[in-house]
Amino acid sequence: MKRAIARLQTWWLRLFVVTVLALTALPVPKPFDLLMMAAPLVLAFVRPPRAGREPIETAPPVEGRWVAINSPGTAVPSHGVKAYGQTYAVDLLQPSPDAPTSIGWGLRTRAPESFACFGAPVLAMAAGTVVHVTGGWRDHRSRDTWPALIWMMTAEAFARELAGPSAVLGNHVIVEHDDETFSVYAHLRRGSPRVRAGDRVTAGQQLAEVGNTGNTSEPHLHVQLMDRPRPTAAAGLPMRWPAVTVDPAGRDARWSTGDPKPSALPGFPENGRLFDAAPAERQRHTGR
Repeated sequence: MKRAIARLQTWWLRLFVVTVLALTALPVPKPFDLLMMAAPLVLAFVRPPRAGREPIETAPPVEGRWVAINSPGTAVPSHGVKAYGQTYAVDLLQPSPDAPTSIGWGLRTRAPESFACFGAPVLAMAAGTVVHVTGGWRDHRSRDTWPALIWMMTAEAFARELAGPSAVLGNHVIVEHDDETFSVYAHLRRGSPRVRAGDRVTAGQQLAEVGNTGNTSEPHLHVQLMDRPRPTAAAGLPMRWPAVTVDPAGRDARWSTGDPKPSALPGFPENGRLFDAAPAERQRHTGR
């Protein structure tokens, strides 16, 4: 029942907005009117039940040196919410030693091409079949100043929620694996997907490139495992990357958030931790 309600998450939110607009025309809202407003809003926050699986070993979705942020290695749920199957999701970007450590108040933001990881290859974490590809969203400028970040987290975020998962994830690829799990690779560069729905892929095969589409403040790769192909109806699944070598002393000061919380996923790189992912050729031999 919870999964069926969660699947319609976007539509509950849209119904809430329509109900509010319709009822605000009334001179004095009645208790029943307020209930009509509240019901779809409550339903929009219903999440699917937990899948309850042990961490699943996969190849990493990148190669070379990267840093983890919003990581389940620090806390679960990693992004603060369980919506869209992202309980154990992680964001990956390449370290930038010259990047500012604080957010300014300027109105000028950066072009996506100016970030180190923009255009980097995105690799399949395991063999499987592509079930969904979206590649037409444009790469927007960064949201790395306070005015731009506040805009992204308020008006822009609400508009994307109303539009649905595609507007939140931006360009993305979803792959169904042979063990009936599903991986999502989000915020991809416009026009970069190299696969189509129905294609068979192998672990380590390039799917697309890192971009800056959807609900994102700067170019990075958002990746997650789920138990269903539709993000609104899916529960997130934990993953483990054996082909990753964590640098015990390497941290990116921009993204470090202190020691892992009790809910953290053991063995996964925590926020701000630098790691090296094996080259794609090796991943093809280590992935499922």
